[in-house]
Amino acid sequence: MAAKNVDLRREAGRRTRDQLLTVAMDLLAERGPEGVTLREITEAAGANVAAVSYHFGSLKVLCETAAEHALERYLDAQQQAMSALAPGSTLLELAAAFARPMVDALSAGGHDLAVMRTVARFGADPPEGWNRLDDKFDETRADAMRVLARHLPGIEEPDLVFRLRCAAGMINWLALAPIGAELAGRSAEQIERQLLPVLAGALRGDPTPPGL
Repeated sequence: MAAKNVDLRREAGRRTRDQLLTVAMDLLAERGPEGVTLREITEAAGANVAAVSYHFGSLKVLCETAAEHALERYLDAQQQAMSALAPGSTLLELAAAFARPMVDALSAGGHDLAVMRTVARFGADPPEGWNRLDDKFDETRADAMRVLARHLPGIEEPDLVFRLRCAAGMINWLALAPIGAELAGRSAEQIERQLLPVLAGALRGDPTPPGL
């Protein structure tokens, strides 16, 4: 009986922790870290301040942990799409895989979109915990670079990396900008029809712009 009670308490603790993270992520997506209060999070999660202290230690750590979880979820979805690229994939197919998490989130809305918005809000000043996800970043970049190098053999690697980073910035911008709100709720196919040619164009670039 004692062991069963311990298991029940642990399960209740996990549920409370998960709920705090979910609520924190939703509020962070809406307002950013400066606009979130401990009271709002605990009231929405049906928890108390002691639970935050027990599971995270502080509001700051809770917010950073929520942001880290959002980024990991984003990278896992992106990795899954990127790893499915065939060796002969086109730049348009690369753009589709690279943008897949954002396209799906814009189409689905709700908590999926909150994940993307949280990542976008923290992207300019990443928490220290994001370093543990460097391997996921590197894997996604390597998949993208293989396709880019095949289609753009005359472009040096640092320039290809720069284009990829610009493309990532464009995708994150959609999560927070008014144009993202215009796309939200449309089907994935409708979003891709507008987004992918622009993204593929940014990746392709023009090594010899007219007039230079």
